[in-house]
Amino acid sequence: MSRAQVDQVSILACLTGLVLTAAWFIALAVTGKAPETLAMLASAVGGFELFHFGQGLWFGRALRRSRRR
Repeated sequence: MSRAQVDQVSILACLTGLVLTAAWFIALAVTGKAPETLAMLASAVGGFELFHFGQGLWFGRALRRSRRR
């Protein structure tokens, strides 16, 4: 995958997480009970995003270090 494709997947995952979080709050407001599956899905997407954020930092640091040498 190219860097642009990875960025597109990251943006899509971010939007998906926001939609899932909004759906969780709407379901909570309507039913008065928090749905567990939506919370698990939103946290899985959040974990995916944290991984990509950390990976971007790691690769950026590695790239800067390789340019110094």
